[in-house]
Amino acid sequence: MPELSRRRALTVTAALAAAAGARTVVAPGASAAGHEHHHDSPDPFDEVYQGRRIQGRPTSGGGHHHDMGYAVFVDGAELHVMQNADGSWISVVSHYDPVASPRAAARAAVDELQGARLVPFAAN
Repeated sequence: MPELSRRRALTVTAALAAAAGARTVVAPGASAAGHEHHHDSPDPFDEVYQGRRIQGRPTSGGGHHHDMGYAVFVDGAELHVMQNADGSWISVVSHYDPVASPRAAARAAVDELQGARLVPFAAN
């Protein structure tokens, strides 16, 4: 059995790194079709949930890098929401609990607030 030389080890490492890099380059292109749906704005909503009025609607955008073109309000106060790369949504109130839609984010915020008033969030 041949002895493993430094040159052979580096060659194998370089080949593995190149193969991993090729998969990384291919993966975003392969998911580009699914990525188009990511930017589709969810439907607007306006409802009363647990006695709180929650609303959501597409916006024209404000230039902020986190602005995904959708605004959510709880009793008239804006709830800062953001869409993750996987299509899930989070809010400033329930940041570590991603949900499927802005409506679900508003409902989760109402649950988390437990009757407290939502204080507006200044998103630099």
